[in-house]
Order: sequence, then structure tokens, then C-alpha cells
Amino acid sequence: MIQTQKESFIVRRLSPGEAGLFRELNQMFSEVFGDEFGDTAYASAKPADAYLETLLAKPHITPLVALSGNHVVGGLVAYVLEKFEQERSEVYIYDLAVREEYRRRGIARNLILELKKHAQKAGAWVIYVQADKDEADLPARKLYESLGEREDVFHYDIKVV
Repeated sequence: MIQTQKESFIVRRLSPGEAGLFRELNQMFSEVFGDEFGDTAYASAKPADAYLETLLAKPHITPLVALSGNHVVGGLVAYVLEKFEQERSEVYIYDLAVREEYRRRGIARNLILELKKHAQKAGAWVIYVQADKDEADLPARKLYESLGEREDVFHYDIKVV
């Protein structure tokens, strides 16, 4: 639990049977990111509850939420990637966001700290995340640098179709 001067937040993993909260997490991502991703937008082609339930049942998908009361105010979705060169895993944070009015309260940091617990159980040796170079992602980059080491890499999107 995260305790601030104004309110408390609970950070936890979503479980099967919580497709509604997963949908709310998806909606929060859409609103925070401004649905700027075009064809892959969170608001277009929303998945059915049955699909979300299949994801919730998969141990390699880790959806975490920060709840204020019953409302999702932050969250992340991470994937456990099993490695072949050693008997270990890596965890990739695919998305992480906190509603603007709830930022600067330790929610993102606590989401990552909770993910570390799940990563340890999955036999992971590292968690990694990407951040954009633009000024808007500067707070995220500062958070990530406070928790880990930065690597300069190139990212390529290779179209399948």
C-alpha cells in the first residue's frame, strides 16, 4: 500500500475474473497516452472480456494496477521472456502510466517495485523498459535512471504485413 498525505493507493496484480479492471487499465492507458498510436490505439478495436480473461490467466503476462478506491489511477503491463542461453528470464515493461493528477506520489515507483517481486518469482535476472527521447518522457527517464542503468540502444519497428 502507498500512503500519501491525501490518500492511500493499493498496487496489485490483476487476476482471472478481473477483465473489467483490465479494461479500465486499458482505458487509462488510452487517456494518458492521448491515444496517439494510430492503428494500435488503445481505444480502437477493444478486446472482448473473454480475450482479456485469457491474458489474465497467462503467468508470463503481468498486469499491475494502482487503485485509489476502486479506480485505476496507474498501472503497467509487463511480459516475462524466457531466455534460451541460460535458465533465466527477463521482464519487459511494455506500458506504464499514471494519471496526471496522481503523479509525483510514488505510484510508478511502487508499480515497478511490485513488479520486481513478480520478476523474482519468475526467475528473472533483469527488468527492462524503453522511454522516448522527447521532453515529455523526461520524468519517466529520471525514474528509470533512479532504479537502474541506462543503455543506449536503437529500436526498430519491423512491419509484419
